[in-house]
Amino acid sequence: MLLGVNIDHIAVLREARKINDPNPLDALGICKLAGAEQITIHLREDRRHIHDNDAKYIIKLSTLPVNLECSINEKIIDIACKFKPSRVTLVPENREEVTTEGGLDLKSNFERIKNAVNKLHENEIEVSLFIDPTKDMIELSEQLQVEWIELHTGTFANVYAMLHGNLNNTHHSIKELELPREDLKKLLTKSRKEIKKASIFANELNLKVAAGHGLNYQNVTMISRIKQISELNIGQSIIARSVFTGLKDAIIEMKNLIKD
Repeated sequence: MLLGVNIDHIAVLREARKINDPNPLDALGICKLAGAEQITIHLREDRRHIHDNDAKYIIKLSTLPVNLECSINEKIIDIACKFKPSRVTLVPENREEVTTEGGLDLKSNFERIKNAVNKLHENEIEVSLFIDPTKDMIELSEQLQVEWIELHTGTFANVYAMLHGNLNNTHHSIKELELPREDLKKLLTKSRKEIKKASIFANELNLKVAAGHGLNYQNVTMISRIKQISELNIGQSIIARSVFTGLKDAIIEMKNLIKD
């Protein structure tokens, strides 16, 4: 299973002080040496972390393939076509959200997404769609003729954190998941089954499957054991761990968990 390391949160630290340290570019060689197979970045419309020059030079200088996450905004798609990453993953984007909150609504935005996909393909960029693990979203992904889908694992990760972590004892507790432990166990099993079922169905339609969002050192093996998933994209937990261990060791540890 391949690992894409999302380095957005290096830029988050930089933007916290509005200086050029730490520089996301410095992570490229370390990610490669540690065994990562891909660099992932998200060029948001509000440029809250990765900026245009980051994207430009990361794509230009990275010896690993670069997966550029972005919205279907026409101006952002134009930038992607100009910089030419190996892959573009189209994601939903809400200016008020802290992080991406769910999968792309392919049904309501079908024509806009189709136009974006066609333009990216014309520029020889492969396309992935960040979607919820449902049959209808996978069928629409096939109709859009993309190469990849990335299954949103946020629901799974949230339930896991409320069941096995101390999230429910913090001010970040998820109110709708403040449930009895037995209910959380059932929800966790249900969520993983949905991801596995979606992965099998997507493979049957010749779609390559990635997964990501909220995956960390505690929950990743439950997802990495789904053999139909080819790739995981993980960012925040790796960058958070690297504060204490260094980036290389943080990536190696994640690679070992995925391998095991």
